[in-house]
Amino acid sequence: MSYKYACVIPGIAHEQLDKPFQYSVPEELAEAIAPGSVVKVPFGGGNRFITGFVTELTDSPEIDPARIKPVSEVLSDTELPESRMIAVAAWMKEEYGSTMSQALKTVLPVKEKVRRVEKKTLKLSDDAQMVEGYAERMKKKNAKARLRLLDALIKNKELDYAAVKKDLKISAKTVNELELAGIICVSSEYEYRDPTGDYIPESETHFALNDEQKAVLLQLITDYDADLRKPVLLHGVTGSGKTLIFTELASHIVEQGKQVIVLIPEIALTRQTVKRFRDKFGERVSILNSRMSKGEKYDQFLRAAGGKTDVIIGPRSALFTPFKDIGLIIIDEEHENSYKSESVPAYHARETAAFIAEMHGASLLLASATPSVSSYHKAKTGRFKLLTLTKRAAGAALPTVFTDDMRRELAAGNRGMFSRRLLASIEDRLKKKEQVMLFINKRGFAGFISCRSCGHVLKCPHCDVSLTYHKGDKLMCHYCGHEEKMVAACPKCASKYIAGFRAGTQKVEESIKKLFPSARVLRMDKDTTSGKGGHDRVLTEFAAGNADILIG
Repeated sequence: MSYKYACVIPGIAHEQLDKPFQYSVPEELAEAIAPGSVVKVPFGGGNRFITGFVTELTDSPEIDPARIKPVSEVLSDTELPESRMIAVAAWMKEEYGSTMSQALKTVLPVKEKVRRVEKKTLKLSDDAQMVEGYAERMKKKNAKARLRLLDALIKNKELDYAAVKKDLKISAKTVNELELAGIICVSSEYEYRDPTGDYIPESETHFALNDEQKAVLLQLITDYDADLRKPVLLHGVTGSGKTLIFTELASHIVEQGKQVIVLIPEIALTRQTVKRFRDKFGERVSILNSRMSKGEKYDQFLRAAGGKTDVIIGPRSALFTPFKDIGLIIIDEEHENSYKSESVPAYHARETAAFIAEMHGASLLLASATPSVSSYHKAKTGRFKLLTLTKRAAGAALPTVFTDDMRRELAAGNRGMFSRRLLASIEDRLKKKEQVMLFINKRGFAGFISCRSCGHVLKCPHCDVSLTYHKGDKLMCHYCGHEEKMVAACPKCASKYIAGFRAGTQKVEESIKKLFPSARVLRMDKDTTSGKGGHDRVLTEFAAGNADILIG
């Protein structure tokens, strides 16, 4: 059906342009234009043209039709977003208070036009008599390059163009000459960059579902097949095998021709998640994250839009993968703060996923060992369905947890950053040739001011975050800039044992190396994993037994 008018929102982040403008649709563009189309339209006075997004098509003019300007061009060479993404952007605009343009920039695929990877193949003609005659003529001319290429093609009917240029030292001119003579034909096809290539496991590992897992999986599949789409909160203890349920449920949904989005809170979790899904779905699994190149991101959007991917794994931005028919959205570790965007629109992946799932008629599965208060409340009040896993997979036992009070350590004369029990445990594990992992929630040499007697931490009176010590006995808030002088005694208990507690990953690493000089130590934080594949390199080293202690 052809429409007369298109509502177009300019691709400019400007409050005054946060509304669609109506344009007429020329007859010759009627078949090419659709909601979500990227178009070129006249804007303002003179010969100014801008790029915009079609949000709606209609037959009703909003003003005098004589004053409505026509759409100039549909940019067909631009990767068009799914029309549903326009609706998602409109919802985010209203829900989170952004401009439409800001919302569109969040949900639309990669905007940069990236050069695609093209693979060319040379194929020798099947006309043996013609090839033989051409070879004889080239021998008389002593055309060494053409003869070299002919000889290689006679041995192998097809050759990779890039390999021919590199290994046989054949120029593009030589290839063109043989192609014009009809001796060879050159075919080309686009290849997708595969960011998951390094994740393929050496051997498949198969895990059997226990009774609890089977019951949960059966409930999820039964509800899905019955078109029951209430969001589900899967509350499972750590190590209860939630990922195995994810892969089995995803398999059931993919078999029905639908796609699956799996959200994880951080890039470091990608490796283990992808390996599990690659076991199940092979190359039909892909990833999206900030460490990928523009070309890799661009290709994953093309794969998804072209139906060449069934499962996408990544942090919150993977939620906007342009799948045509989403059947399931999984949010693993749903309690994590990283699912909340800090830039405008400040959306939460959980609520946005619920909206997208409703649009597609998909299921939404939230999972965590420690659910957010919000999700757990919704599950308890019936807005979400609550499923639980109370036991660890394969009969494994939950770990024993100890909590040490560093105030008591100080009273006992220990002024270091590690408790005596922790140091003894590390030493014991090293003697047994076992590995140790130490976690700290700050990187570098980050520090704060605290009292070792009562535990009081000096905080900013405005932001309620810890103050940081700077040279010149100055305490500063890194959020609002508040400053005050360093104190000589604790304002709460008057203890003189108040000072900077510098305990970031680098400081922990430095201290561990002094305490255990023979231990092999690895550190995993933003500084050591900044390059592409940084997390994988560290985790692979540790998994291979090439380090005794991992700090992160």
